[in-house]
Amino acid sequence: MVGAAVLVHDLEVVRGGTTVLPGLSCEVPAGRVTGLLGPSGSGKSTLIRSIVGVQRVAGGSVDVLGRPAGDATIRARVGYMTQAPSVYLDLTVQENVGFFARVLGQSRSAVTRVLADVALDRHRDRVVSTLSGGERARVSLATAMLGTPDLLVLDEPTVGLDPVLRRDLWDLFHRLAHGGTTLLISSHVMDEADRCDALLLLRDGLLVAQATPEELRSRTGTSSLDEAFLRLAEAEA
Repeated sequence: MVGAAVLVHDLEVVRGGTTVLPGLSCEVPAGRVTGLLGPSGSGKSTLIRSIVGVQRVAGGSVDVLGRPAGDATIRARVGYMTQAPSVYLDLTVQENVGFFARVLGQSRSAVTRVLADVALDRHRDRVVSTLSGGERARVSLATAMLGTPDLLVLDEPTVGLDPVLRRDLWDLFHRLAHGGTTLLISSHVMDEADRCDALLLLRDGLLVAQATPEELRSRTGTSSLDEAFLRLAEAEA
């Protein structure tokens, strides 16, 4: 039986006087690709920030790799890609990734590896401000992958990418999982659900389902994961 890399229990988050997560409990299995799916405003990014330890919480607990979320002892073991690219626009691709590599104590070979993994090796000398939105996102992804983290948390990593590149990145995500990395990947595109080993479906801050794609189809009696989500959301409502 696969253990859990992340355990969330009764998590409550209040932002601007509004309860975003009203007592959420879920888990992320170790060594798998888990999709965090739901419409915009469902609480995905808030849950992600809670897991990486940068979100103020009102109640409950989040344990990551056996320690409280944000604990200093696990920071180097968690890679985090934010929804908005967190890179320097006036530096080149290689300068950006190289800077973060030095901060993390990583070698030049690590920079070469991650740039190849995200298909940016040919663009290493381009200034980030000249890149497309999808290319900038891949620079952020490359920095998150430095140091081969045990847990990789990615907020909307495939937004704005063409179908071929999306496919290649999902292949990469599964290779990382086969090597022992745990991945939590958020998306609002339900057709990406089939690419995941496990799913967490959120709606209005509530966990609609925690299951595999096959279990969702079986539970709802439909072959479409879009339809499965709709049926579960309606039942929850």
